[in-house]
Amino acid sequence: MAQYLSAILFLAYGLNCFVSDKMIAEFERYRLPSLRVLTGVLQILGGAGLLVGHWSWPVLLLSSGGLALMMFLAVLTRYKIRDSIVEALPATSLCLLNAYVLIEALRLR
Repeated sequence: MAQYLSAILFLAYGLNCFVSDKMIAEFERYRLPSLRVLTGVLQILGGAGLLVGHWSWPVLLLSSGGLALMMFLAVLTRYKIRDSIVEALPATSLCLLNAYVLIEALRLR
């Protein structure tokens, strides 16, 4: 269940990196505007990888691990720009969710 929830969230968030004016403004606020498109692509690939991971264990490991790392870096970025804990909560939650998916995949293999 966690795997599919994360997949849906990352597919949606990744697509928003391309079409949302709010996301463009957010990446400016993060001081990382040049990483918006790359972030969107990686999030779409990661979300799709979580779905493919239903059939492919290595893809599940790569996707969940990569997304957990990406969200850990997002938490660090939020800290660097002095966002509040509440503002960093989505990134923290997604980091922990994907770490959980990764750990469960390793445990069940």
